Amino acid sequence: MVVQHFASEQENQFFYEIEALLNTNDFERLVLSKYQGEEEHLEKISFRIIEIQQRIMISSVYRYQTQDVTKNYTVDDAISQIKQLLPHAKQANLWSNKNEWQLKRAKKKVILTQAKTQQGRVLSNTNHDREKQRYIDQQQDYLIDLGVTDQQHKVIPSMARKWKQINKFIEIFSGALDHINMKDEQLHVVDFGSGKGYLTFAMYDYLNKNGWNPHLTGVELRDNLVNFCQKVADKNAFNSLDFFQGDVRSYSPEHLDVMIALHACDIATDFAIHCGIRLNASMIMCAPCCHKELRPQLRAPEVLQPMLQYGIHQGQQAEMLTDTIRALLLNAYGYETKVFEFVALEHTSKNKMILAVKKQSDDVVPNQEIIKQIQELKEMYGIQNHSLERLLADEQVDRQREGCRC
Repeated sequence: MVVQHFASEQENQFFYEIEALLNTNDFERLVLSKYQGEEEHLEKISFRIIEIQQRIMISSVYRYQTQDVTKNYTVDDAISQIKQLLPHAKQANLWSNKNEWQLKRAKKKVILTQAKTQQGRVLSNTNHDREKQRYIDQQQDYLIDLGVTDQQHKVIPSMARKWKQINKFIEIFSGALDHINMKDEQLHVVDFGSGKGYLTFAMYDYLNKNGWNPHLTGVELRDNLVNFCQKVADKNAFNSLDFFQGDVRSYSPEHLDVMIALHACDIATDFAIHCGIRLNASMIMCAPCCHKELRPQLRAPEVLQPMLQYGIHQGQQAEMLTDTIRALLLNAYGYETKVFEFVALEHTSKNKMILAVKKQSDDVVPNQEIIKQIQELKEMYGIQNHSLERLLADEQVDRQREGCRC
């Protein structure tokens, strides 16, 4: 056993639990987050058990700002690494199949808490080439409240597709989280158009259980859904999850790390993206739909007139052009942007996802080469107005006026 020399009794107890679980094969997972040591750009370290060539090892993932580094240790070496890293983590979460421990460092004290996990929880598969994991624990009670699972925590047959969609979304969401930069100790997430809250609750659950410190707000126009979701959040003691009755035009957060907007109709997507860019969000994730703004403006270039004489092709072209300009504007304002197909959330063919992660500092001056590309596209198709472009341009004018006053 490693001799313990920690600053507090809580740290000693926490480390003792880690050793005990590793030595009795009850260890499931450990996450050391909010790293504040000497290792430059290191943010989080996670540990789990794997089996390589019939030998039990500990796999660790060192999450840096721009990359992940995976290292495999023997159990003894892993204990030594954890002993060195633990004093530099502001928060640590430890799981077994029965219990969960959390160690948090406040300004003047260290807090250690322990809680029971849901009975029957499925342990992580230790095989190195294990099956693809589920990102959300099926045993959670809020899934019963949302109508996804029954009282025995089995997925209701009619919700099987929804359950798959929830996990697919969290898979994409978790991958993007690896590359974001938090502005303070709490991760602020806003979900515009949260609906019945399937993804809102799943995001909160995932963040909370993986060492993040989330504050998540679901914004929804329908008052009955806002009341329903808030009751479920309160019932499950999700104290940093709340719901607001309104939309992207009426809800104006002062701080934002992650902006989610799925199936915001027509230019509501533009207002949501603008909100994310304006607040310098680290991640912007949206699934656009109802592309109505550009189609009446569309003037087919002569060479494309034979193709775009058909209404269905014209609609597809307008949709592609709308989202291309959105993606290019995100690139221009310092985001690394991907556009890809996503499993439809409401059993619809509208399954495109735009995912943007901030890659630069707070510089608000757009890349003029990309702006030029956008102008050339607009000229080619006779486009006069694109809402996101207009909103960002107005923002630039306002900033310049503020600069002049100074």
